[in-house]
Amino acid sequence: MTLPSITWQDVQQMPDDGNRYEAIEGDLYMTPAPTFRHQRVSLRLLFTLNRILEQPGHGVVVQAPFGVEFPTTGEGVQPDLLFVSEERRGIISNAGLTGAPDLVVEILSPPTANRDRGLKLRLYERQGVREYWIVDPDENVVDVWRFGKESVHERFTTTLPVRLGTEQVGEVDLEAIFAPRSSAGCGAHQPVDRGQGPSGDGKRELSMG
Repeated sequence: MTLPSITWQDVQQMPDDGNRYEAIEGDLYMTPAPTFRHQRVSLRLLFTLNRILEQPGHGVVVQAPFGVEFPTTGEGVQPDLLFVSEERRGIISNAGLTGAPDLVVEILSPPTANRDRGLKLRLYERQGVREYWIVDPDENVVDVWRFGKESVHERFTTTLPVRLGTEQVGEVDLEAIFAPRSSAGCGAHQPVDRGQGPSGDGKRELSMG
């Protein structure tokens, strides 16, 4: 039996229930509300990337929820953070982003970790994302994938370089990002299967009702 193919346009017709939904490879995926730890790490990264990338005029940093549509395949996602360079700013509209961001950041949580490390890694590579950060707030590490003719993978635990192409324009103090106290990083340092199954990937059946 052929399963129905869910597109990003289908997702846009769904009622807002407080969760984030994504359409990948014809399937619907749900991301539940984030934890406090996830949001603190996300906020610190947002402040840091804004200082390094947006304030100097390199481009635009956007925080979830904000849709990214890949129209050639009908797929769409809502990354935790993304960056679009100034010369590619035209792919951003008030409704969302159409095309591949220069940088995508996903912050792991138990329900989505397998998806972020597998399905979305493959999605971002084939859709032309230049760099993908997988942030692990439990292990306090960031895995960085740079996609191109040959994909490069690196892991960072103390400082994380921020690049525009091959040029490094700054670095992220990961000790500040992962610090347990809520004051760190935003001040002084500012530098499942179908249904929520055991796999935890958050795949869901589409319901338009």
